[in-house]
Amino acid sequence: MTPRAGTMRLACMFSSILLFGAAGLLLFISLQDSAELSPQRVPGVKFDIRLHQPGDDFPPGSSQDGVFKAPTERLTRDLSSRAPKDLNLLVPDQPQAPLHIGARLRPRQRRRRLLLKKMPAAIPANSSAGPSVRPAPRALDGRWVSLHQRQRERKRVMGEACAKYRASSSRRAVTPRHVSRIFVEDRHRVLYCEVPKAGCSNWKRVLMVLAGLASSTADIQHNTVHYGSALKRLDTFDRQGILHRLSTYTKMLFVREPFERLVSAFRDKFEHPNSYYHPVFGKAILARYRANASREALRTGSGVRFPEFVQYLLDVHRPVGMDIHWDHVSRLCSPCLIDYDFVGKFESMEDDANFFLSLIHAPRNLTFPRFKDRHSQEARTTARITHQYFAQLSAPQRQRAYDFYYMDYLMFNYSKPFSDLY
Repeated sequence: MTPRAGTMRLACMFSSILLFGAAGLLLFISLQDSAELSPQRVPGVKFDIRLHQPGDDFPPGSSQDGVFKAPTERLTRDLSSRAPKDLNLLVPDQPQAPLHIGARLRPRQRRRRLLLKKMPAAIPANSSAGPSVRPAPRALDGRWVSLHQRQRERKRVMGEACAKYRASSSRRAVTPRHVSRIFVEDRHRVLYCEVPKAGCSNWKRVLMVLAGLASSTADIQHNTVHYGSALKRLDTFDRQGILHRLSTYTKMLFVREPFERLVSAFRDKFEHPNSYYHPVFGKAILARYRANASREALRTGSGVRFPEFVQYLLDVHRPVGMDIHWDHVSRLCSPCLIDYDFVGKFESMEDDANFFLSLIHAPRNLTFPRFKDRHSQEARTTARITHQYFAQLSAPQRQRAYDFYYMDYLMFNYSKPFSDLY
């Protein structure tokens, strides 16, 4: 064989190999399911919130080197009965990055995941308002989209306020103190930060029903809600348990107009007999802020007036400490440190609560209870009642009270309650 013939033979062999390779590649591509080559989409709402599969109460194990790995469950397509058909839910396929137990949390840098779950077993209907069924999202197409947009806007406003005034908070490590007001419902993977006087009693009733601890919210008494140990707090878990739940559970809080929440707390604790707030707070307030207080008033602590209560609240040298019923939401729930998935408001409680229950796939027959937890014969604290109480204060006192709650007004986008405030 001449050198020229050998060269031509090698060239032919090389061309044949290339042709076989190209044909094989085309055949492989043609056999692939087109659904696997494009991002998965499931019916639902494009929403920055995680829905989870109810499962075991305990987190998966961690590796020996201290790296905690969050679960990487695959998406399912069972939202068709929950959301409008013409909406798409955009979900990243990538699993969440490993979370180091000793590392500081950086919520906004975490890859968001949306875990969809199957419908849990039905439980008896909430009997607080007779037979009641929460409407399916497909029956509320336009309303569903509006509620979703409302959530995005609330989270945007809260994030901007945190970035402007509490930028250092995102660099802090989460401690048990930061999560001491957060209640855990492992079955539906929900974390609820309790804000007193913003529907917290009824929310804890709902969590107890979701956890299977009661069949109806109407069956749960006030003392069981607040003084029982049925619901776990997040700070009772070890550090791994806290970080796991913060990174994989759906975190939510409900807030209320700050002045209205303050008046509601005052009416509840000081205008009705109370074996704790009168002797502990009332006696100290009357001794400090009421001139010539009667011996009886000083003995019982009863009869505190709203202006005296506000004097105590604004005093940097308070004679008695702060209380959760009138503390700032920014202190109770640390929203600049913890990246909450859902922000509800007392003023739109029914819509927000039922929207949230739909998102976590709560049983359709569970709705947020409407009954008033205490002093049921008394009118709820409204904006009109709030103005009546604040009319007892001077303009400078109202301004100082507004300044006291300024971050809550800003973060949750509440307007100034009086025109003379600045």
